[in-house]
Amino acid sequence: MAKPVVYGADYSVYVRIVRLVLAEKGVDYELVPVDVFAAEGIPAWYFEHHPFGRIPAFEHDGFRLFETSAIARYVDEAFDGPALLPVDLRARATMNQIIGMLDAYAYRSMVWDVAVERLEKEVPDEALIGNGLRQAETVLKVLTALKAPGPWLLGDQLTLADLHAAPIIAYFLKVSDGQRLMAAFADIQAWWDRLAKRPSLAAG
Repeated sequence: MAKPVVYGADYSVYVRIVRLVLAEKGVDYELVPVDVFAAEGIPAWYFEHHPFGRIPAFEHDGFRLFETSAIARYVDEAFDGPALLPVDLRARATMNQIIGMLDAYAYRSMVWDVAVERLEKEVPDEALIGNGLRQAETVLKVLTALKAPGPWLLGDQLTLADLHAAPIIAYFLKVSDGQRLMAAFADIQAWWDRLAKRPSLAAG
């Protein structure tokens, strides 16, 4: 079978989620660069892969997908390698809850309202950052409450929940605001310290 293709950009949190899943499964793939922030706009051909012009998109043997969670689940089930979906019904439901929470409440606050605002704005909006940090604190409290005993969010098994959280947390920790808040959540800090040492994370 042909190598799967990921369409997207290195800077994207959601492209990185898919790339982490592929790396953890040991799947070789091709990354086709798509810069949705390019001055000339999104390439016209790309809308055949993602009708909304977002990244990532994915293709495998003529089968196309968009939406990160759908791609991640497909990769886990389509390829050999360690299973990233829990067998236990409740553990799987908790995994889905964590992923949904991250998409709805963590990505915007941690990445855009805190990290991007601090890193890329000449005069950051401190009110926006403050609101982002308050939301991020709630996210970290919930992750602490949901985390099962063991090294990973759901216990002994690394799952899609860990790999979905990783790029969001990594971006948040690029700034001192994020580092200070994270340090107040010892269980999640320890989880991150373990995860950050995995070859898939270290490779970018």
